[in-house]
Amino acid sequence: MWNILGEGPLTSGVPQPEPRPERPWSFGGVVEDDAALSWQERALCAQTDPEAFFPEKGGSTREAKRVCVSCDVRAECLEYALAHDERFGIWGGLSERERRKLKRRAL
Repeated sequence: MWNILGEGPLTSGVPQPEPRPERPWSFGGVVEDDAALSWQERALCAQTDPEAFFPEKGGSTREAKRVCVSCDVRAECLEYALAHDERFGIWGGLSERERRKLKRRAL
């Protein structure tokens, strides 16, 4: 908020928020730092068309899964998707339906 003279911010009498320190990523209550997400930079999907990994309902997942087969961080990707309950897209080479089945088997 500016004072009426336009000479800078109005701070007298108005509480100012404390500057927030850099926070690690937080997804669904799970807190992660940049190092924990570094696998994403090495993922082959980051170098390809993202639309292949989020096909329309009933669309083919074949192209995305073909990329995942040769990806070095496939396990980290799948682990992330399961931990964060990702409900859309191909993660770690599995579709939403395949991840749900995997979770049910684990219970």
